[in-house]
Amino acid sequence: MQLTKPWRAVKGGLVIAVRLTPKSSRDAVRGLESAPDGPRLAVTVRAVPDKGEANRALVSVVAGWLELPKSKVTLIGGGKSRSKSLKVEGDGAQISVLLESKLRSKD
Repeated sequence: MQLTKPWRAVKGGLVIAVRLTPKSSRDAVRGLESAPDGPRLAVTVRAVPDKGEANRALVSVVAGWLELPKSKVTLIGGGKSRSKSLKVEGDGAQISVLLESKLRSKD
């Protein structure tokens, strides 16, 4: 089954739906996974969900994976949930192509 994209273009960038797993053995973007509300980018971090540590790690991991400065990636929703929304600033179309390329290379 082909998952739809877990991101959408917005003014000034792209919003990505993410499923975060804290306290993992490594920091990584694992790919796409299905969720009841649609597909999500699956990300694991070693940080614990305490005082925003896992959220900061999430921003860092996604920014590094996309090879963008951390200042371009912002948590905009789901601060206390595993289901989160990140905004990536920049050209939405270019970021979408970059995401597709990175996910294809994981296969």
